[in-house]
Amino acid sequence: MKVFAALVAIAAGILLTPVAASAHERVTDAALGGLAGAVVFGPVGLVAGGVIGYTAGPKIACKIGAKRCYRRAHHRRDRRYR
Repeated sequence: MKVFAALVAIAAGILLTPVAASAHERVTDAALGGLAGAVVFGPVGLVAGGVIGYTAGPKIACKIGAKRCYRRAHHRRDRRYR
């Protein structure tokens, strides 16, 4: 039964990948977080991973370099070089 549930989850992830890819990045992050949580902790991990992926996913992807982050760079000018 666990193997069947895992196969259904994988098949659903593969079938829904184009839908998530065309949606906003938070949906993709939530799906990936939910899938990772489901693999490790089961149904509770699915919900927790989805929530964490949705809320913190873009920031995590930025920090690990998985996507480009456009932050405004604030550089201080050194007074010696004026």
